[in-house]
Amino acid sequence: MGKNQPIEPEDRQKLIAWLLESPTPSIRYLTLTTILGRQETDAEVRTARRLIATTNPVLNILEHQQPEGYWQYAKHYYSPKYRASHWSMLLLSELGIEPRHPAMQKGAAFMRECFEKDIRLNQGNETFWGCLWGNALRYQLYCQGQSEKLTQVALDYVVRDLQNLSRCRYNNDLPCAWGVARGLFGLALIPPDQRGTQTRQAIQKGLKFLLQDYDLIKADYPYAGKIHEMWSKISFPVFYHADILFVLRVAKELNALHYPQAIRGLEWLQAQRRKNGTWGGGSPFRQRTWPFMAKGDSLERWTSLHALNVLS
Repeated sequence: MGKNQPIEPEDRQKLIAWLLESPTPSIRYLTLTTILGRQETDAEVRTARRLIATTNPVLNILEHQQPEGYWQYAKHYYSPKYRASHWSMLLLSELGIEPRHPAMQKGAAFMRECFEKDIRLNQGNETFWGCLWGNALRYQLYCQGQSEKLTQVALDYVVRDLQNLSRCRYNNDLPCAWGVARGLFGLALIPPDQRGTQTRQAIQKGLKFLLQDYDLIKADYPYAGKIHEMWSKISFPVFYHADILFVLRVAKELNALHYPQAIRGLEWLQAQRRKNGTWGGGSPFRQRTWPFMAKGDSLERWTSLHALNVLS
């Protein structure tokens, strides 16, 4: 198997079979739906999704949620990283739990209350919390809360932030690739036929920045310091930062894999395949977040799932 060679049908089927053997229901569910294109009415899909919330690792996360809807501390939704409410909601949405699950609805409502009360997030037109708002918009939309007032506030913020290319005080007020990627991550869950003109323009500006104006592999985006080492490493889960695979995941959701740098990114991703046909990777926050795999599972299943999905 040579690098940069397309995945042969036989190899693809072996990968899919291996993913479906996962003891983690989330991986089985996402393989069935995102790679095989099965519908929610499919019997195997229904079984896998039901097991997500009723078995570990997700059951363990839900058992740590307080009756009021928060994790860890009621007054601190952002810390400790990465077990507080904001991060728990983001992780659960990545794990594919049913959006209408009572725990998700409680968590989403709690976070809306937090954002409404947090004066740091209500500073007029100043925008430098792009990664936070992009993630928040993601799980609010995931929980189907688009009609909620606070979700609309988050949407307006993300659109405004993307028009400004997520210039951030933590990046010397330069455009931030991480912030742009996270903003697009949030907007990607808005169905195309429901995107207003400003939303569409913001998406196009963000995609052009990430996948046309700069080099995705070299990561020569404006940056006050050196390129972060995690950019070119495959990781799961990723929380506020972004890497090449994450950008490609977002690009696929936005039907943007035809952009020049997305094509280069796909070639890069293909070259990361190991001799056994899977993708390795790391989990830099594994010790700081909730367990996200069932006992006996491997991180390589998560990284291979997302890589294969992007390349399918």
